Amino acid sequence: MKYYFTFVASSWLFFFIGSDNACVSAFLPATTTQTRRGHLPSVLHNSLNAVEINHQLQKNLEKMKERDRAAKVVTKEELKVAYEDEHIIVVDKPSGVLCVSNDDDIPSLHKTVYDAQENAKIKMSQMVVHRLGMDTSGLIVFCKSMKAVKGMNALFRNRQVSKQYEALVCGHLAEDEGLISMPLMRDFEMPPYMRVSTDALQLAISTVDDPDALPKNILDPPKPCLTKYAVVAREEIEGLDVTRVSLSSVTGRTHQLNVHLAAFGHPIVADSVYGWKGEALPNGGVEEDDLIKNFPNRASPELQQQLSDATKDWNMCVHATLLEFKHPVTKTALSLRSPAAF
Repeated sequence: MKYYFTFVASSWLFFFIGSDNACVSAFLPATTTQTRRGHLPSVLHNSLNAVEINHQLQKNLEKMKERDRAAKVVTKEELKVAYEDEHIIVVDKPSGVLCVSNDDDIPSLHKTVYDAQENAKIKMSQMVVHRLGMDTSGLIVFCKSMKAVKGMNALFRNRQVSKQYEALVCGHLAEDEGLISMPLMRDFEMPPYMRVSTDALQLAISTVDDPDALPKNILDPPKPCLTKYAVVAREEIEGLDVTRVSLSSVTGRTHQLNVHLAAFGHPIVADSVYGWKGEALPNGGVEEDDLIKNFPNRASPELQQQLSDATKDWNMCVHATLLEFKHPVTKTALSLRSPAAF
């Protein structure tokens, strides 16, 4: 049986398609209900306050900057190169290493990669064509020539780069494969993190008293997001249920995999942002009652807490295992793999 869900008008439409092509559906209303950190103001009586949103944003940005300062350092000698020629280099990034930093005092992978190049043909900032989150490990490509920069940007823009991830998620997934289709937006309650978007949330952000005072991305309309998943194995950590899944981020939005899996009721193991008691809103912003109603097989809060305790010293369990694309200059087909360490 395959499992799909998508956003329709003001509700979430869930549907299952089995081997007999039967379809069973359910609706999740897009309402504004109580959340762990409070509740949304009534859009009929109150407007959102830009000063309060910016205050919360600055608090969270400072926390994120503190995390960046604690990033691990990778030396030139420690670089794990999966592929390199005169135009591109593909590196296996460890978890806890910052991909890109705009602060000279904060170590990052792209600085190390750039410093390792002899007679670099482009500026350091031009090398970056995509990113991995600091806690995500796995394959990432950097460019070494302007021909490669233009070619790789075109490949990513036209979605001609195949990326696959492996992750451990809380609980045992009911279905062996499926699609998760949920639009995402910036969370104005906990900016700059992401959350699942609904009509009610879009109506709420439209009431902000001074929109010009907010960063543009807070007001951006929701973007469609699609994640494919397939179960690799159902496993245990200290007797606690987890599922090893293969993931494909079709649309590649910010924090897409983390938010989708949290909103699906199976957050990534050891995710300190979107997982148990994380920095962002729980469940990708979806209400607890809605998850219980629509996902009876979801990982319970008790299981999530137990897994959080059992893996408190772990790195987040998501790894970029596969990169496939045509070389941006030579047009040779490349297929690069890296096994997950967890």
